[in-house]
Amino acid sequence: MNPMLRWLFTLCIAYPLVWIWLGVSVANRKKLPVTGPAIIVANHNSHLDVLTLFTLFPLSTLVKVQPVAAADYFLKNNVIAWFALKVIGIIPVYRGANKADPLQACVKALAAHKIIILFPEGTRGEPGKFSELKSGIWYLSQQCPEVPIIPVYMQGLGRVMGKGQKIPVPFFIDIYIDDPLYFDNDKVSFMRNLLNRFYILQQQATRKV
Repeated sequence: MNPMLRWLFTLCIAYPLVWIWLGVSVANRKKLPVTGPAIIVANHNSHLDVLTLFTLFPLSTLVKVQPVAAADYFLKNNVIAWFALKVIGIIPVYRGANKADPLQACVKALAAHKIIILFPEGTRGEPGKFSELKSGIWYLSQQCPEVPIIPVYMQGLGRVMGKGQKIPVPFFIDIYIDDPLYFDNDKVSFMRNLLNRFYILQQQATRKV
């Protein structure tokens, strides 16, 4: 990742798009980590999810923030791969049965005190609905049990630029940040707890509306 390109992209594109064109309200922003290692887990409804999360961090922290993304999707085209790696700074995850530990790059980033962004649903879902959470977050937490996991719920981005949309539509975005949770040796309990955290944040957003 090129830090200067990341800063320029965030300042010139992400900030104006998110904070001026759309508008954002953030609840409990102080719960967002400014130092790593930490894992941000968020619901996933839009291509703008990562850009929006970038704008929540101060520029001094932004260079430490890296989203996790599927290599088979973002690295299949040379132009997209350059942008994803150099500007967005993704941590590519190589999926497939022949990969011994697809999360090793995430573990390495956390060991380097990075803040990683992970979407446990795996792919963009329908606004207001949660897809089944993938267990990769549990396996990652198992390898890094001391690293805090901070749930973030974003409401409105699915209407702004959901599946099939090419141009963002101006809708206001509400973001809710929860207290961190940590590794639980019981995978079922851990995954249930994480999903419940998202439901509680969603209820807070719904009550506001």
